[in-house]
Amino acid sequence: MKAVRIPKPMEIVLEDVEKPDISSPNEVLVRIKRVGICGSDMHIYHGTNPLATYPRVVGHEVAGEVVSVGEAVTSLQPGDHVVVEPIRYCGKCYACRKGRPNVCKELSVFGVHEDGGMREFIVLPENQLHAVDSSLDWDEIVLTEPYTIGAQAVWRGNVEEGDTVFIQGSGPIGICVLKMAKLAGATVIMSDLKAERLAFAQEDGADHVINAGSESIEEKIMELTKGEGANVVIDAVCLPSTFELGVKVASAAGTVVVLGFDERSSQIPQLPITKKELTIVGSRLQTFQFEKVVSLLNKNQLKENGLITHKFALSKVQEAFSFVENNPDFVRKALIVFE
Repeated sequence: MKAVRIPKPMEIVLEDVEKPDISSPNEVLVRIKRVGICGSDMHIYHGTNPLATYPRVVGHEVAGEVVSVGEAVTSLQPGDHVVVEPIRYCGKCYACRKGRPNVCKELSVFGVHEDGGMREFIVLPENQLHAVDSSLDWDEIVLTEPYTIGAQAVWRGNVEEGDTVFIQGSGPIGICVLKMAKLAGATVIMSDLKAERLAFAQEDGADHVINAGSESIEEKIMELTKGEGANVVIDAVCLPSTFELGVKVASAAGTVVVLGFDERSSQIPQLPITKKELTIVGSRLQTFQFEKVVSLLNKNQLKENGLITHKFALSKVQEAFSFVENNPDFVRKALIVFE
């Protein structure tokens, strides 16, 4: 079978590898149908993902069809359409005992720490696969994993109906956060430097947008919120400066949600944190969000609505990565199609 491997930064190969077999009673063999190219895949390609190891088969936004199941599998059967939950965890450490396996001390992420889904077949344990309505298009369900990132950020921000949420960044993750925040009943403000991204955010439900290149975000937020500030700020840009801005524009008793992995320091004074009694939280991957997102997909309450802009055949994977790299203003989400 064919697999996409990144042996080292800035090198990508499509190679022949042995097809995997079920070796444990709880395992499932899946034929891959779609894999999304995520920003973290591009970081692995560029050599800028601090958590990845090489060589690596990438891909953690995965949808496929069950081919066969182990004798102990009870929730899936051949023919089922499934999406991959891309994390494995120990279940014993402090984080796992607190119900936060996404930050397990022995966390292993599919496509980052271990080989991922950009290959024709995979074998995974039953608990990492979630069945979805087989009538849904593959292009819809392959976005399940990025939707869970949005769901996690909204959960970490404790977003409630009537809240004003400010999302920094209108890229793919920002849009996934937007979708989940709107479903929670929030009023959503979004910022970006790109007019096209802001226009798409409005089409997808953003109540207000701010062009960070031509407007003062702080002034606009205060104008839109009548001086209160945003109740929840979710930073999907993830620069030191956007973290600093989030603290400035958050309301009293507000929450700032940080999604980034930038190792550079931010200049955050203590006074606004204490004076406004802010809650500042990180948001990584997802914690038990797959069932919620799958339910929303099955009810047609989540739709991609133009989020997918480009699709490439498996044989064109080098072209796909190069296109995404060279055309960031035109690509929202690109897929590798397995047929």
